[in-house]
Amino acid sequence: MNQTLGIIGAPITIAQPNMGVDLGPDSLRHAGLINRLLNLDLKLNDYGNVSVPMKGTDQIDPETKLKNLEEVASGNETIANKVKEIKSKGNFPLILGGDHSVAIGTIAGLHSYYKNMGVIWFDAHPDLNTGNISPSGNIHGMSLAASIGIGHDRLINMNGTAPKVNPKNVVIIGARSIDEGEKEIIQEHGIKVYTMHDIEKLGMDYVMKKAIQYLEERTDGVHLSFDVDGIDPAHTPGTGTPVEGGPSYRETRCAMQLLHESKLLTSAEVVEVNPLLDNQNKTAEVAVDMLAALFGEKYL
Repeated sequence: MNQTLGIIGAPITIAQPNMGVDLGPDSLRHAGLINRLLNLDLKLNDYGNVSVPMKGTDQIDPETKLKNLEEVASGNETIANKVKEIKSKGNFPLILGGDHSVAIGTIAGLHSYYKNMGVIWFDAHPDLNTGNISPSGNIHGMSLAASIGIGHDRLINMNGTAPKVNPKNVVIIGARSIDEGEKEIIQEHGIKVYTMHDIEKLGMDYVMKKAIQYLEERTDGVHLSFDVDGIDPAHTPGTGTPVEGGPSYRETRCAMQLLHESKLLTSAEVVEVNPLLDNQNKTAEVAVDMLAALFGEKYL
């Protein structure tokens, strides 16, 4: 993570039902992200926000069983191309969402650069749904599935054929809301998951060190996909699908510090910050704290 950071905003909002998550990238900037990173003596380029479709419908398409498939796919193709451009300049991609569908584009863009990419999915949800099993049709709950090659062709074949990530190179951290169909996919594909029960039993320090060791041994690059609903909603109220009983502020910051010390990551994104659901931009401020820790900020 000694590279120059290449920052882009990815304000997709139509892969989920709540207005406001398109404001996430700018809420993170307003919460002081750029200055916090500059204070760490990091070099960075902020490329602004990419242009993505902003209008959609809440109607599930009867054929695909998805909402806004073409618009979400188009937006993610734009993200993928921008991520590829950032990587071509030797920058470390840092993507500011937007809803969690943006991970489809991020990972598709990174796919060109890694033969054996790993992913840390820090989230209350595994996002392993598909049109066939999703009760909502919202694509933000399908982004990890698409990245491991499960789902609609329009999503899984973006920037090359599927899968972009070997399911065995994925580690999910903090899951506590897992649909039955997702449980089957986890078991069938051997995806490593540390649920909140594991974190409570073993501790965040142990879980993160095991995850880091696991990925170090099998990957040539690791992407962090950080959903703010992975943190307990007492700390991050401004998000669309909060789930009680998540990691505390302290536990999450510990996880980010361990990732920094590992020098494992080659890209990162933070998603699902929604200032319209927030309390005085608290969620964006917490997310900025976590990104600062990820890039080396210490208390002393």
